[in-house]
Amino acid sequence: MKNIRRYQSITPSLDETVFVDDTALVIGDVVIGKDSSIWPMTVVRGDVNKIRIGKRSNIQDNSVIHVTHPYTDVPKGYAVDVGDNVTVGHKVILHGCKVGDHCLVGMGSTIMDGAELEPFVLLGAGSLVSPGKVLEGGYLWLGSPVRKVRQLSDEERKWIKYSAQHYVDLKGHHLEN
Repeated sequence: MKNIRRYQSITPSLDETVFVDDTALVIGDVVIGKDSSIWPMTVVRGDVNKIRIGKRSNIQDNSVIHVTHPYTDVPKGYAVDVGDNVTVGHKVILHGCKVGDHCLVGMGSTIMDGAELEPFVLLGAGSLVSPGKVLEGGYLWLGSPVRKVRQLSDEERKWIKYSAQHYVDLKGHHLEN
């Protein structure tokens, strides 16, 4: 597949149940877990560090996932780690960050180097998470720069889980076609 590219000696590793749209691009040191999906026009570029995407996670249209190379001030650089059951909305930038299990990243958000979303973060659309910021789990965060708004309701926690499952089902339909 031309859209799954080796970089130097490293080829992406995708579980056999993963869906990658023909217009998406996955390069280098990338591992994608069972039942995850990469949607149209998305770039997952693990050329200068590693990217790990867990199980049942979805990276939606026009998103960019990239990393930071190791350098003097940050000897390991910044990799990207996306947990299980994560929904990453349209046009999101994940750069050298960690997104915990059961998070929903709203459309058009940017998460910068060294930032971390703990499990069960709902990040509102258009939010900016600055370098090194840690977002406490169980809360709605939004804004640019991001700020904690309130604790998540039971309905919002259910929605986060539903969203991840919906995309598992949707990618299944796409793989059937």
